[in-house]
Amino acid sequence: MKLKCLSLMLLLGFVGSFSLMAQQNETKLPPEATEFYEPKVKPVSPGNENHLPPADAIVLFGGNDLNAWVSERDGSFPKWKVEDGILTVAPRTGGIKSKEAFGDVQVHIEWRAPSEVVGNGQGRGNSGFFFMGKYELQILDSYNNETYSNGQAASIYKQHPPLVNAMRAPGEWNTYDAVFTAPRFNENGMLISPARITVFHNGILVQNNVELRGPTQYIGIPHYVAHEEKLPFHIQDHSNPVSFRNIWVRKLD
Repeated sequence: MKLKCLSLMLLLGFVGSFSLMAQQNETKLPPEATEFYEPKVKPVSPGNENHLPPADAIVLFGGNDLNAWVSERDGSFPKWKVEDGILTVAPRTGGIKSKEAFGDVQVHIEWRAPSEVVGNGQGRGNSGFFFMGKYELQILDSYNNETYSNGQAASIYKQHPPLVNAMRAPGEWNTYDAVFTAPRFNENGMLISPARITVFHNGILVQNNVELRGPTQYIGIPHYVAHEEKLPFHIQDHSNPVSFRNIWVRKLD
């Protein structure tokens, strides 16, 4: 029995050392190390749809103001533009985050890439919606736009490519409807259950209750670190004038 316990301790020590070394080596990886282009995502033309907020929804942007949001840089009032019921990123002013924190949620987002196509790949109509400020549902103009599969629109960035490419043309409105389950940690900070997400893009299922491997990482492999049960949403400023309307959320917890 003592020999078995000693062997187990040695094994756990080895695994822990290997994990630490792997995390340290991640800083030496280029961002391309976690991008993949195969398999390619098949394009599918979406149908028409019109979503109104349900009675129990919290409307985070209904076309009038940004009172539900603050600047992610310093907590001040956001500098993004609201005009004719539409919210548009003011490039290089920083992202915005919701004043309220959320855990398990259903979220509806309508967004569009600029009608004037500028740039390509990740430089074209790029933004992102971060659940809990950590887990990114990618926003990108992926209409006839080549980029890595796990970085295109409706991907869980650098983790899961969408099942199909349901993008509408530049300047047309897209919708995301997502159900997000927050990760659970015990009192010692150990992961009990990972985050999961289901996403419909323009009414088409593109993420089917997939398991997230950890918070979004641009470089390196994602891994969980314990955090609060509820955290604010974050919408990214990626220096592109992406527009939004009709953002609402339902609490599921």
